[in-house]
Amino acid sequence: MSNVSSATQAPAEPNPGSAPAVVPEVGLAQPIGAGVVTALVGFTSSFAVVLSGLNAVGANAVQAASGLLAVCVTQAIGMLLLSYRYRMPITLAWSTPGAALLASTGAVVGGWPAAVGAFAIAGVLIVITGLWQRLGNLVAAIPVEIAQAMLAGVLLPLCLAPVKAVQSSPAVVIPVILVWLVLQRVAKRWAVIAAFVTAAAGSGISIAVQHRHLDLAAMAPSVELTLPHWNWQAIIGVTIPLYIVTMASQNIPGTAVMKSFGYQVPWRAAMTVTGIGTILGAPAGGHAINLAAISAALSAAPSAHPDPKKRWIATFTSGGGYLVLALGSAALVTLIATAPRGVLETVAGLALLATLAAALTGALASEKHREAGIVTFLIAASGVGFLGVGAAFWALIAGLVVRKVLSPRE
Repeated sequence: MSNVSSATQAPAEPNPGSAPAVVPEVGLAQPIGAGVVTALVGFTSSFAVVLSGLNAVGANAVQAASGLLAVCVTQAIGMLLLSYRYRMPITLAWSTPGAALLASTGAVVGGWPAAVGAFAIAGVLIVITGLWQRLGNLVAAIPVEIAQAMLAGVLLPLCLAPVKAVQSSPAVVIPVILVWLVLQRVAKRWAVIAAFVTAAAGSGISIAVQHRHLDLAAMAPSVELTLPHWNWQAIIGVTIPLYIVTMASQNIPGTAVMKSFGYQVPWRAAMTVTGIGTILGAPAGGHAINLAAISAALSAAPSAHPDPKKRWIATFTSGGGYLVLALGSAALVTLIATAPRGVLETVAGLALLATLAAALTGALASEKHREAGIVTFLIAASGVGFLGVGAAFWALIAGLVVRKVLSPRE
């Protein structure tokens, strides 16, 4: 895992050597189009994971819709501020690995208010990471195979959901899987979006055939505020794993992706904005926002604009796109609530397959520490907690202990 200290340096201009000597004249349509695609791909590819995670830790339908709206709005505002201020395509996203962690954690001691309190503290830790380099270095020092194994274990139950859903709702789920598979071959970027559209169409047909009615009043966007509550079980079982997976799987890789395109992310500003955004979004149900890792390339690559100094327009547009998409959060939750069983889980599982594959590769790549990785993976995948603390925390502890015990002495 890369060290955070390199990301804490002052932001630098994109590497001029990476740009062509003569930049062709391109209008605003190209970066604006790239920004719209970034927002659509980012939203549709993993919103199902966010809803699954919020529901698992105690949110009802209204609170889950509010949480989805909160992360959309906070990351949108963050993108608008950072891209405009630094003239860089600094793309933000909600923490998809964090949402997957919540889905595997399940009910939290203290219920939904305790989960909201845990989200807020995670935001405080992110802000501290930007201000205090030592904390960032401590997270970066977590062995990569342990961090990736914990993430893989968290993702496994979600990725098994499509298999289980075939049994409960085959008429809707099988077409979703087939469309996803075909698009994986011909247009991989759009595979999850196509799967979501297929799921929505199949759910609509199922609702019409069974004469079920949608609650139109519930489809209006709304914010449901919850007074945070704090207890040690939620802090240890939710806050710490959520912070670690968000940093290790999103923020640190996000800086590396940006660096590959010639941009040095202003680390302190990025962590401050995303941390404060997480804190402000927590009472409305938002779990965490962070630097984008995968979707960052959609706005930072030359396809967004030949001139690196103008790609920030793509991210700025993406921020505006998320503000529009936020308005549909309640409608999505209402549709999913009346959809056949397993449809939401199927879309979420398909969206996470690539992430699971990458996490397993990282967890088992080192033959010297493979036992520590597999122990971490199994405990996290078991979903079995102790003392009111979820499995992810114990998986992390067990993996570090096994790695220490089995490491050869120099």
